[in-house]
Amino acid sequence: MLQRNFNAKKPLRLDDEVRFLQSWFQRPLITGAVAPSGRALARAMAEQVDLSRPGAVIELGPGTGAVTEALIARGLSTERLVLVEFNDQFCRLLARRYPAATVVQGDAYALTRALHHQLTEPAAAVVSSLPLFTKPLPQRLSLLDAAFRMMHPGAPFIQFTYAVVPPIPKHAGDYSAHVSPRIWMNVPPARVWVYRRG
Repeated sequence: MLQRNFNAKKPLRLDDEVRFLQSWFQRPLITGAVAPSGRALARAMAEQVDLSRPGAVIELGPGTGAVTEALIARGLSTERLVLVEFNDQFCRLLARRYPAATVVQGDAYALTRALHHQLTEPAAAVVSSLPLFTKPLPQRLSLLDAAFRMMHPGAPFIQFTYAVVPPIPKHAGDYSAHVSPRIWMNVPPARVWVYRRG
């Protein structure tokens, strides 16, 4: 839950795909994916962030930084990034790659506690690569509600999924939900869901 200094460790030498695969074998319900998001999917997620909206962009489950990289490539200042990652090895990697970002080792499903001292104003967006289907619906809805409380009204909660059905049902709460076309260039193909309140 606490922000830690991950810069002191030596760089890991394995490539990102191997890191993901190892993490998935060790904790499949936490990592959720066997490889980082593809570039087309990462770009599709980054495009949903309004860079003119003030505040931090919170990324949940950034892993090795595929979506992080797409956000920066789109023009987001690294200083605005708040990266919430459960895996300590990924945290160390992210801190080395993005030293100006805020890297928080913590549980995204306890988001209020994880980011208690990190935000000084409402966030501009929450971008999530969490494997939501590994959690029961009440826990997913609780996460979404916590994210909305941290953001400007109307700011997006952006989530990708490989599934045919939405990761959070369209009409399970007081929010709107929109979905992208299927991104066939990702392996496996994925969609991006965008949820907004207010």
